[in-house]
Amino acid sequence: MSMLNDFAGKIEVRPGFSSKAAISHVLFDFDGTLSLIRQGWPEVMLPMFQEMLPRVPGDTEPEVREMLWEDMMRLNGKQTIYQMIQFAERVKERGGIPQEPLGYKHEYLRRLNQRIQHRIEGLQTGRLQPDDLLVFGARPLLDLLRARNLPLFLASGTDEQYVKQEAELLELTPYFGPHIYGALDHYQNFSKKMVIDRILRENQIPGAQLLSFGDGYVEIENTKEVGGLAVAVASDEAHNGSGQMDEWKRQRLFGVGADLVIPDFRDAKPLLNLILGHTT
Repeated sequence: MSMLNDFAGKIEVRPGFSSKAAISHVLFDFDGTLSLIRQGWPEVMLPMFQEMLPRVPGDTEPEVREMLWEDMMRLNGKQTIYQMIQFAERVKERGGIPQEPLGYKHEYLRRLNQRIQHRIEGLQTGRLQPDDLLVFGARPLLDLLRARNLPLFLASGTDEQYVKQEAELLELTPYFGPHIYGALDHYQNFSKKMVIDRILRENQIPGAQLLSFGDGYVEIENTKEVGGLAVAVASDEAHNGSGQMDEWKRQRLFGVGADLVIPDFRDAKPLLNLILGHTT
């Protein structure tokens, strides 16, 4: 695959990968795929769960941590409430009396907002530039997609009001227009699968014409289920621009069927050439 010679950074390609010139619509996850405003969220959620989980005889802290981490990351990309529902189940199976999942979610968001408030304020005051909090190379990729007149959609497991606010602060709204979707209070009324189904239905396209970018299980699995092409962004969020893949993301996302795995968008032009099967 000679096109790979054009890549300056890392890329991993699934054996048997083939380009899809028919791609007509593009879906992006938000946190960790485009936005770094919420970078570090696992370091908020995991300690909260560790603090609140009842212990049982035989527990070791490393095992508890690994169990909770696996629960969190398996549901990464779904609405936050699902991680809280899973945690409530863990509390119950250990003989505890869980709170309502919504109560856990509110406490998590309170703690997370404390962590990220300086980033929000930095963008609002101009102390930080939007691209400071975008995954490396994201805007040039969005510009290239827009230049090809490919409609762009954004779907996030974060509450929709926050996604829209943060997309605005990052100057992403013009790329997606009305197609920014996030978690709803009635969580049964939103999922990334529902967004994908809606894109296919309203635009009368087969799944094979959908391209998605994400750093979580859910968007990768949902895209592959309809026959689309899925690019896993194994972003090293804590070291944005390092060009290194997050190894945990790389292994898990390749494992659920990603066609390509990249660390960031530094190779936006050759990446699109590879995906679409032609050069520009």
